[in-house]
Amino acid sequence: MPELPKRKVGIVACSGEELPEGTVTRLAALKVLEDLRPEETVTICLPLFLAGGEGDRAFARFYPTIALDGCELRCAARGTEMYSGKPAAGVVVRDLVRQAGMPQPVGRRRLDEAGYRAVEVNAQETAPLVAELLQTPWSRRAGASMEDPAGQADAHAPTQATCSCGSGIPVQEVMIEGNEVSLIALPLIFEQLRQQGKAPGADLAGELLATVRIYNNVPPGKDRAYEQALLSEYAAFCRQMEAGA
Repeated sequence: MPELPKRKVGIVACSGEELPEGTVTRLAALKVLEDLRPEETVTICLPLFLAGGEGDRAFARFYPTIALDGCELRCAARGTEMYSGKPAAGVVVRDLVRQAGMPQPVGRRRLDEAGYRAVEVNAQETAPLVAELLQTPWSRRAGASMEDPAGQADAHAPTQATCSCGSGIPVQEVMIEGNEVSLIALPLIFEQLRQQGKAPGADLAGELLATVRIYNNVPPGKDRAYEQALLSEYAAFCRQMEAGA
């Protein structure tokens, strides 16, 4: 099994510029990322995510995320669910402020005192969620908690990842029966097999497919097609590595 990047929690903050609460979420996310949980979190840029940021989408499909939303529209949560998977947790500024009996924040670029208090409350609410998620068994294949029945039911949902980027999760496109399929962790799998001295061949097909299946959905009845495509890609990978040696 390939050594994947250390599991972290993605923080998706609201990008609403017209609301003070949007500014609150971004500052709260920054506080969690830089001060409260710097070694355990990464940021996911919502505008880039929605525009087709494949690496961010791969991360959000592969690891748990927390959506920090400013208002009841929950744009961060809905956008994440639309393109990758339902966030593992979510925080809404207006709800937090209301529950704490605090005044609603005022200001966009410059928050008032209530706004900065809301930032602190939001960050303090989010940090423990990070710890909880890191301690919860997580299914990379399902993109959901292994303790969540709904997530288990969605274990065969197709991945939305389409490339590798700063998320640290390598993704490779493979043509299978005329369709382009995104396979998470495939470059790592190929690298590991080559380091083990395993040459591409029919006897490797079963092992290769089984490893790929750990991180990706393979549709029923498509085993043979996947095996052929994976062996072809692995052979090309080995040739490329030998040429560059």
